[in-house]
Amino acid sequence: MKIDPKIYDADYFERGIESGKSCYQNYRWIPELTIPMAMTVLEFLKLSRDEKVLDFGCAKGFLVKALRLLHRQVWGIDVSEYAISQVPQETKDFCRLPWDERPGFPHMFDTCIAKDVFEHIHEGEIDMVLKTIPAQALFAVIPLGDDGVFRAKANNYDVTHVLCKSEKWWLDTFNKNGWHEYWWGFRIDGIKDSYYRSNPHGHGFFLLAR
Repeated sequence: MKIDPKIYDADYFERGIESGKSCYQNYRWIPELTIPMAMTVLEFLKLSRDEKVLDFGCAKGFLVKALRLLHRQVWGIDVSEYAISQVPQETKDFCRLPWDERPGFPHMFDTCIAKDVFEHIHEGEIDMVLKTIPAQALFAVIPLGDDGVFRAKANNYDVTHVLCKSEKWWLDTFNKNGWHEYWWGFRIDGIKDSYYRSNPHGHGFFLLAR
């Protein structure tokens, strides 16, 4: 069954633990966390100033904001009407719902970033999503699991985490949908460091190209 985007509401982002929907609590802009993480992404991907970048599943647009503060051309999309309504004012022109056609929003990108997104997509839909990503390169950060249980414990508490697979499954799935492995690993210093300390194989980092 397809997840109803309406589940990603204020309860999901602001009161996730009380509502039983997620681990989010008062999800907000914290520059001392997001800007260093954005710098890590920028340096790892070697993003130049003229490249067009899509943040696929941008939520409230905080990574878009941070990368734009670092003078990169970044746009974001997300299925949550609530999250998009909460995008910071200075970033609103660069974030939208997937079905909201907007002048000036590119139709094709050099690189797509999908951080903590694909686990929200049902197995029967992931092939279509991967085939239609409008970019030539893809950087994905995905919580990994075995036998339906995520290795990093916190990832099991989000009711919208419906795709729990191993690194091998993801590599095979990327490949059959036209995405070829350039690099992958269990750690990039500066992204999800707290998870790494508790479970060094809890997340996969995948850099792929068409």
